[in-house]
Amino acid sequence: MLYIKDFLLQLLFALTPFVLYTIYYRDKAENYSRQFITITCMICLFMSMSFPFTVEDGIIFDIRYVIMFFGMVYGGMTTGVFLLVEFLTYRLLIGGQGLFSAIIILSITFSLSALLSNVYRRRSEYRKLITFVAGFSFSVIPIATMFVTEYQYSIQHLKFNILVMPVLNFLGIWILISLFNKAVSDKELYLRYLQSEKSETIAHVAASLAHEVRNPLTAVMGFLKLLKDDSITREKSQKYIAICLEEIKRTEVILSEYLSIAKPNHAVVEKIELVQQINSIVEIMTPYAIMNNVSLEMQHLEDKLYISANPTEIKQLFINFIKNAIEACAVLATGNVNIRIERQSEYAKITIIDDGVGMSNEQMERLGIIYFSTKSKGTGLGLTLSYQFIRSMNGDVTVRSKSGEGTEFILTLPLTN
Repeated sequence: MLYIKDFLLQLLFALTPFVLYTIYYRDKAENYSRQFITITCMICLFMSMSFPFTVEDGIIFDIRYVIMFFGMVYGGMTTGVFLLVEFLTYRLLIGGQGLFSAIIILSITFSLSALLSNVYRRRSEYRKLITFVAGFSFSVIPIATMFVTEYQYSIQHLKFNILVMPVLNFLGIWILISLFNKAVSDKELYLRYLQSEKSETIAHVAASLAHEVRNPLTAVMGFLKLLKDDSITREKSQKYIAICLEEIKRTEVILSEYLSIAKPNHAVVEKIELVQQINSIVEIMTPYAIMNNVSLEMQHLEDKLYISANPTEIKQLFINFIKNAIEACAVLATGNVNIRIERQSEYAKITIIDDGVGMSNEQMERLGIIYFSTKSKGTGLGLTLSYQFIRSMNGDVTVRSKSGEGTEFILTLPLTN
């Protein structure tokens, strides 16, 4: 019974990097970093060596080889060196009868981990085979070494040495590498689709902005032609120049807002004035609404509401919701999208209402789920990202809709002082 408890505890330590990855990177629009792998593996190695298998004083067993191999596969040689230094330092402090054997085993398994991890990264078609070889090798090498250096001990605890530890090492490596590799692959696919969704949004907005930019440029061109006429008065010339400058300034604002959508996302949280932010988004989405014969209106009961958020993410969030609302009305001869902003205690309540095609109960239940979309060409990742971002801010999303009667999204975001 004691073996089972220690076995499960060590297996838990082996799976900790995967668990921490799924928690830490769940809502992040990025994949793992080598620093994350290094820190996580060092924590797991310390924990496994602090609560090891011990069947005889001074001789300890844990999942160090699993962590070492995993760290070198995903973190590289630098992570491996950090883990090596950590192990040697901690093992010397622990001391005991098995110290000499542990150093011999580690010198062999470390070299083998470096070789196998390098091949694992370079030859993806052999990854399952390499994982099997690593699990098998890290099960056999400790047994063989202990039979040479601690023969009497090995014979006394033969069942433990040939059954418990090999199974733990093999199972630990296989499960950890398989689960982590699947999670990383899914995350990479998710990020590619997010980028595709963002590019599609930018393309749609760019098409509408082309119309919006053309209007002030046409006006500027017309007034410049009038200025070529020598017969106009100085007063009129000044007036035309002022109009031209105003139109150019308006064009600059439109282009700046568009470029801010395409900026790379940096994990910077700032204090944002919500009403002004949404108003600027409504301005750049208005041409897109006009192209789809949709009127876009905004109402707010408060002049200033402040939230803490990443400026790029919050802008993309509202673009996703407003764009979806506009497209839901595009099938109508004339559609309407209304945005209301108000304060509710310590939260900002943003209501986005459209009179478009609406949704069924089944569609509403699946909103925010990855790869689900009510649009024929949509991936659903825009709303998935938006839902995750709102929840990461401790906010909430509520949706009310009926097929053919429109949709109402209610977003609540915590306010900041």
